[in-house]
Amino acid sequence: MERIVYVNGEYVNESDAKISIFDRGFLMADGVYEVTTVLDGKLIDFDGHAKRLTRSLNELDMKAACTDEELLQIHRELVKRNNVEEGMVYLQVTRGAADRDFAYPKDANPTLVLFTQDKPGLANSPAAKTGMKVISIDDIRWGRRDIKTVQLLYPSMGKMMAKAAGCDDAWMVQDGLVTEGTSNNAYIVKDGTIITRHLGNEILSGITRAAVLRFAKEAQMKVEERSFSVTEAQDADEAFVSSASTFVMPVVEIDGAAVGTGTVGPVASRLREIYLDEMRKAAI
Repeated sequence: MERIVYVNGEYVNESDAKISIFDRGFLMADGVYEVTTVLDGKLIDFDGHAKRLTRSLNELDMKAACTDEELLQIHRELVKRNNVEEGMVYLQVTRGAADRDFAYPKDANPTLVLFTQDKPGLANSPAAKTGMKVISIDDIRWGRRDIKTVQLLYPSMGKMMAKAAGCDDAWMVQDGLVTEGTSNNAYIVKDGTIITRHLGNEILSGITRAAVLRFAKEAQMKVEERSFSVTEAQDADEAFVSSASTFVMPVVEIDGAAVGTGTVGPVASRLREIYLDEMRKAAI
C-alpha cells in the first residue's frame, strides 16, 4: 500500500504528491526540516522538535506554515493513517514557490510537506549491541550548522566516505576538534565523565542531545560540554552518538583505533536504556 503524505493542507497518496518546480527548497535549499521519532505509535519529544523548528524559521526570516497545535495534529493523523508503530515523521518547510531569484520573494506562501517512514526495530537495533565504527573527515559545511536546513549534501558525502572505508559514519573535524557526526551529536566518556561539544553555530542543538544530557545529570553522571580532538576520542573509555533515529548509539572504533576495549561500554548502554524508558513514558 502507498503511504499517505501531507502536502500543503491535503492528505494524498505519495504518488499523487506534488510541489512546484519553482519551490525554493528545490532550487535553493531554502528550507528547514525536523524528524520526530515514533515509538509504540506515539511521538517522541514533539515539543522539542516544534521549538527548534520555530527557531530555524526565525533565523532564516521564514514564515511558519501553521501553528504547533496544527502540526501536532498532522503528525498524529499521518501516524494513524499509515499505521506507524515504530518509525519517523519527516517534516519540511520551505520559503515557498517563486520565480528563481537569489533575493527572498515577498509574497510566497511557505510549502509544508510531511511523510512517515516505517522503521521496525529502531529501539532494538543490533548496532546498539555491537557499536559503530566511524572515520574523521574535514568539516567544510557552512557556518550556521545550528539551523536545521535541508542543505545535506556534504553530510551525505560523509556517509558515503564512511561506507567506502568500511565504516558506519563519519565525525566531522574543524580546527583539529570534532564538531559532530553527519547526522548526530558526538560524545566521549573518560573516567566516568561524559564529554560533548558545547553548543554554538558549529553544531546542531540536538533534541535527543538535550534529553540525554538531562537524563545523565539526573542519574548523577558528570557532564562536560567542551570540544575534544580525534586523538582524545581514540584515547577515551567510551564514545557514542545521539540522534532522533539512533537514540544513544555506541561508537567502538574511530579511524581504525579501538575506543576503550573496542566493545560497547556501560555508560552508553545505560544512557540508551534510560532514554528509551523515559521517552516512552513521555510520548504523546
